[in-house]
Amino acid sequence: MKEIQLAFNVKIYQSTEELPEQSKKLLLVARESANRAYAPYSGYRVGAAVLLENGEVITGNNQENAAYPSGLCAERTALFYASSKFPGVAVTTMAVTTLSNGVLPGEFAKPCGSCRQVMAEYEDLSGQPMEIILDGSTAIAVMMGIDTLLPFRFKKEDLGR
Repeated sequence: MKEIQLAFNVKIYQSTEELPEQSKKLLLVARESANRAYAPYSGYRVGAAVLLENGEVITGNNQENAAYPSGLCAERTALFYASSKFPGVAVTTMAVTTLSNGVLPGEFAKPCGSCRQVMAEYEDLSGQPMEIILDGSTAIAVMMGIDTLLPFRFKKEDLGR
C-alpha cells in the first residue's frame, strides 16, 4: 500500500476590508453580478468575476431554467464568455459569491464539480495557477490554483492520446 498526503494553503479573511485592494474590488464586482442572476426557482444567486491577464474583468452569474439541467453556473458563464471575448488570455483571479434569498451565507461559496473542472481547463490553458476567492459573510477563502479545490482532477493527458 502507498499513502499519499495532500497539503495546500488557504488564507481565510474575516471581511472584505482585510483583502488586498485588487481582490476586494474583484469580489465586490462578483457580488454585483450575483444580484443580476436569473434564479427564480431556487432563489440561490451566484456571481463570478474573473480578472484576465490583460486587465479586463468579466462577470457571470447563474442562469436557471425550468428544466434544471438546462441552466448554467456563474463560474462557467464567466469563463466561457471571457474565453470567447479574449481567446488565449489567461485568467489570473476568479472571485465567486452566493446570495441565498438575498443574504450572503456565512460560510464561503463552493463551486460545483463541473465548474471546478472547467476552471482547471482554463488554468491548464494559461499554464499558470489562478487565484481563487470564495466569498462568505463570516469567512472569505483565498487559494492559489485549482488543485486546492480539485486535487485529483481529470486532465487532457488522461484521454490517452
